[in-house]
Amino acid sequence: MNVTKVFGRRVRHFRSLKSLSQEELADLCDLHRTYIGSVERGERNITLLNAEKIAQSLGEPLVSFFTEDID
Repeated sequence: MNVTKVFGRRVRHFRSLKSLSQEELADLCDLHRTYIGSVERGERNITLLNAEKIAQSLGEPLVSFFTEDID
């Protein structure tokens, strides 16, 4: 599995654990809802700055978004 897909699956996983919608997460990150959706589908090769925004908004260390195992 490629890194964008792994990252996207982890974003969806952590977002779901916090019971956030894509729109709510997007608001927390100051990003667009459709951007979050495309990240979760692994369609975007995002910048490290946006990856860090997402991780901080979800309260998770950035490194935890790059492991394939889902808790």
